[in-house]
Amino acid sequence: MPRDEHEPQRRPEPPRRSRRELDEVFGDVLPETTSDERDPKPGRSSADDWYLENRPPHHDR
Repeated sequence: MPRDEHEPQRRPEPPRRSRRELDEVFGDVLPETTSDERDPKPGRSSADDWYLENRPPHHDR
């Protein structure tokens, strides 16, 4: 069957790479979990602690 010349040509799909192969080339750029999904480290305060400790007195009302 002849191809319609107005139909876009499909590019052959590149071979799929395994996560391990990609990590070997590019390294592990992104962590598996985000910082809000992880438990805070002991002895480390949250990012808002400084703001809460230095809050002006009129914000306590």
